[in-house]
Amino acid sequence: MTPEQRASKVGETMFAADTASKHTMGMELVAVAPGRAVMRMAVQPLHLNGHQICHGGFIFTLADSTFAFACNSHNKNTVAAGCSIEFLRPAHAGDVLTCEGLEQTLQGRHGIYDMQVRNQKGEVVAMFRGKSAQIAGTVFPEQEQT
Repeated sequence: MTPEQRASKVGETMFAADTASKHTMGMELVAVAPGRAVMRMAVQPLHLNGHQICHGGFIFTLADSTFAFACNSHNKNTVAAGCSIEFLRPAHAGDVLTCEGLEQTLQGRHGIYDMQVRNQKGEVVAMFRGKSAQIAGTVFPEQEQT
């Protein structure tokens, strides 16, 4: 299995079981490649806060979900060890947010990943940095190559 095939299978396997991203948030998994993921979400009225802009928690969740797919793309169970987000502009009902996550470094069990959330105009809405830690297990069973 190539790294690209492995990453694609990780994405399919995880997204099939990801009720939060798929059903609760209405996210779409656009792509998964080794160390990379892209997700998309349309901002709905239920995502709006008291200022009638997208609640930051929903933007954070889009970035966090993208982070999960990027850091698990090597088929080693990986969780967040920490993260931070910077909100740069508001998102409104009807906006389509796309988040691209890229692996910056992977050293042993730890990685650093950067997510960029953009609206349909290409404007950067938020930047998210996640630190990952590998834990025991794999996303899907895989025979060891010798």
